[in-house]
Amino acid sequence: MPGGAHAVINAWLLRVAFPALVLEQVPRLHLDSSLLFAAAAPWVMVIGAALVIPMAGRRLGWSRASTGALVLVCGLGNTAFIGLPMIQALVGPHALGPALIADQLGTFLALSTAGVMLAASYAGDRLEPHEVLRRLLRFPPFLALIVALAVRFTFGGWPEAVTSVLHRLGDTLTPLALFSVGLVFQFGAMRGRVAYVLVGLGWKLVLGPLVALGIAFAMGLSGLAVTVGVLQAAQGPMITAGIVAQEHRLDPELVSLVVGLGIALSFVTAPLWFLLIRS
Repeated sequence: MPGGAHAVINAWLLRVAFPALVLEQVPRLHLDSSLLFAAAAPWVMVIGAALVIPMAGRRLGWSRASTGALVLVCGLGNTAFIGLPMIQALVGPHALGPALIADQLGTFLALSTAGVMLAASYAGDRLEPHEVLRRLLRFPPFLALIVALAVRFTFGGWPEAVTSVLHRLGDTLTPLALFSVGLVFQFGAMRGRVAYVLVGLGWKLVLGPLVALGIAFAMGLSGLAVTVGVLQAAQGPMITAGIVAQEHRLDPELVSLVVGLGIALSFVTAPLWFLLIRS
């Protein structure tokens, strides 16, 4: 493939396929309080990473840039490009609605607010509040979510002809997202980085999802929203969070290593989490 091909694919995914999926699925949602857990689980991951990883970093003598890189990429999961296809495969198409809520109100909202502020803080940059709001309101899937909720509460859904078009556009998300992720895989050198990988991915793939599942049990929650919430929490590191980390000069080599390795491992660990939840 020519250089930069993944950027073109990502433009389609973020501006067409992903918004189409949001517009199709969200008006069909039966909105209830259980969806709050699906939206909250990614926030548990971000808050936990911001607490756990810096403690490990201080003990191990990590630089501020390396610690910030791990907090960002291991606090936010790849809940769109990997999470949606994986949940569709493991749970079924009926789980896409809660999965989209987890991605939009959980992961994306966390990235656009807490994630951007964490990146700026670790990089020593100053961030204006209006910049956070501007990023949020310029993200096409978030705008699609607002429109979809308006349609849901105003009209009860789309006409069948519109749903059919949205469905065909949304169907391009799964194959193209996985293809795009494959194009940018970079594993980097492991030498001298083992401790970073163990701490970061230990939280992202094991401890964090366990905390989310424990919260669900403690609150007496169960059902589809819990399954989806934990699975989204268990996804590998977020590629977009890695881009934000690199833009803020937060150890780009470590970012590439952890994102590539974490996504590859999540193809094993996330299905194991699904089997554990189902049992």
